[in-house]
Amino acid sequence: MTDGPGGPLRGITVLDLASVGPAARCTRVLADYGATVIKVGAVPGGGVEPIQPPFYAYSGSRYLERTAIDLKDVDGRAAFLALVRTADVVVESFRPGVIDRLGLGFDQLRAANPGIILCSTTGYGQDGPRSTWAGHDINYLAVGGYLATTEPRGDGGPPIPGATVADAAGGGMQAAMAVMAALIGRGADGPGVHLDVSIAEGVLWLTSLAVDELLATGAPVGFGHNIITGRYACYGTYRAGDGSWLAVGAIEPKFFANLCRLIGCEQWTSHQLDDAVQDEIRSDFSEAFAARPRDEWIALLAGADTCVTPVLSATELVEDEQYVARHAFVDATVQPVDAAPVRFRQVGPVLAGMERPDGTVALGDPLRSDTDRLLGDAGLSAAHITELRARGVVA
Repeated sequence: MTDGPGGPLRGITVLDLASVGPAARCTRVLADYGATVIKVGAVPGGGVEPIQPPFYAYSGSRYLERTAIDLKDVDGRAAFLALVRTADVVVESFRPGVIDRLGLGFDQLRAANPGIILCSTTGYGQDGPRSTWAGHDINYLAVGGYLATTEPRGDGGPPIPGATVADAAGGGMQAAMAVMAALIGRGADGPGVHLDVSIAEGVLWLTSLAVDELLATGAPVGFGHNIITGRYACYGTYRAGDGSWLAVGAIEPKFFANLCRLIGCEQWTSHQLDDAVQDEIRSDFSEAFAARPRDEWIALLAGADTCVTPVLSATELVEDEQYVARHAFVDATVQPVDAAPVRFRQVGPVLAGMERPDGTVALGDPLRSDTDRLLGDAGLSAAHITELRARGVVA
């Protein structure tokens, strides 16, 4: 068993039927809050070859246990339901209806364990005209309004975001939040619930400031509509003299005044929201910022109430003093079978309330199996497990 952290979810057991995407993001959050997460994958060579992410993806196998079960086999389903009897949560990301066709829908799970929480993560939800559509992060950002409220590319088209916002926040964090709320609502012995997580609706919620304004006022919204979508020079990005970039978020008048004074543009202090001169302000800001390297500007501005920060690359941020001071990165090792350990760093459990590791985190080999112990703990005999393994039902 992989030693997990302490935390508010210690004692909660989660069965994870997904390998990548929002569901994997969800169970990563739950594991880092202390839950025991058991990854239930397909049996190798069984005709279903799921995506196998790189060993470092989704924080690798940190605090995870693994088994492989053929859910299309009647004995495989029985083995899975044995695990369900002592679990609290099942997380899945099949298309709507698939888990029911497998004979493992909410009714079947609830028959095995009345308190089970089934969390189904899909692109568009369990019903509706888009429910059967395939999709990925960019699709959910598109239909949720996110792309249309973001600064367009040079050709006028929506940009491709540099982070999987829909998967991570619209889907994964939404699912984790829903699971935790359901656990509180269920209590120690209450009935379970089926959670219908729509990633697109999660993105809609992320875009709700703009959408709510449209619904309340009828005003068209999009890039350049208001202060936080690029309408004014006080909120944007500027190139420094060394080619690096700065982000400026001087929304409050006092911060804007400080910025104008320190970069030599005091003539614009009283024109922050004057639409007629925004191009001129941007031009003067651009010229001013181009006069010095980024880090000189940061030394002058960042601590002076101007809301100016560097635009950090991934290479820079992993050595950034703020993240280092707060122990945002941890050392990890993976011990592959018949190979030397692989040592690397990874983003640690950084969300509020997660327990930070003390020392190096030992990750299990993602190809390993905890099947014998897990099914044994669930009540299956050693002989039965051996027979299932010989038939290719478990691995």
